[in-house]
Amino acid sequence: MTERLPDRAASDVVLIVDDVPDNLSLLHDALDEAGYVVLVAVDGESALQRAAQADPDIVLLDAAMPGMDGFEVARRLKADADTAHIPIIFMTGLTETEHVMAAFRAGGVDYVTKPIRPQEVLARMVVHMQSAREKRQARNALDAFGHATMAIHVTPRLADSKAVWQTPLARELMQRYFEAAPGQIPQELAQWLHEQSLTAGEGREPKPLAVTRGERQLVFSLQQRTSDDDWLIVMREVSDAAAVDAVLQAFKLTLREAEVLYWVAKGKTNRDIGDILGSSPATVKKHLEHVFEKLGVETRNAAASLAIQKVRALAPWHGG
Repeated sequence: MTERLPDRAASDVVLIVDDVPDNLSLLHDALDEAGYVVLVAVDGESALQRAAQADPDIVLLDAAMPGMDGFEVARRLKADADTAHIPIIFMTGLTETEHVMAAFRAGGVDYVTKPIRPQEVLARMVVHMQSAREKRQARNALDAFGHATMAIHVTPRLADSKAVWQTPLARELMQRYFEAAPGQIPQELAQWLHEQSLTAGEGREPKPLAVTRGERQLVFSLQQRTSDDDWLIVMREVSDAAAVDAVLQAFKLTLREAEVLYWVAKGKTNRDIGDILGSSPATVKKHLEHVFEKLGVETRNAAASLAIQKVRALAPWHGG
């Protein structure tokens, strides 16, 4: 029988992973009383399955379990693009520094020591879920405006470089252009990033990387360093279709109005645009009047200038 997915609209979802029934019962009751939807798993394999199926808002993970321990569960959750965003709080009786460091290296954001104090767990959960929610909203907002973004961890051995996180749009573009698995960084991209990092301290403007596939081109831009070895990368797809879509979103035009404005910005006449779009010059002129009204301008040059200014960050204009 298929397990019914939790009602996410009702409350946050928490996955507790522990092989000790008393620990599960204690936390389950406290979280249930606090209004959370609670899922449980008693071993590593079932934890991975439930996380993949239910996409919980947070995981409370026992470090020491027979078979697959909590550290390995965390590593697998973080290696999977579909679950990498979920914050993990380790629950452990292992308080030596090496075990605490192992928890963070495996991808944990925090840890609590046993015996478990439910109110302490609840307080830490709230902080980490809020942080994860804000990050997810920010990444979704980037995608909504056409900014496919990812953070890359660069290692001395370039082949070991990997994506620390990436927006859904970035993941889609990486798969489409490179057939890259989630988190995988192609050699071409790693080499470019390494070269840019070497010149970053010299005050030189970072040089974009353009990868061409047929009529489309994916442009990578280096934004900033997020830590000693992590770099924030923004990609944008360059094509007529991508630029038209950028115009459409920026000014809330109809598709045909966006196409007309795009070709105006490229310097085409009404007759040229009519030939391209299969319309008469008079129809193009009518669409352009609607564009002027929506943009609050009166001339072609003003409309073209405003369009280029507004969408340059979304889809760079290229000659043609």
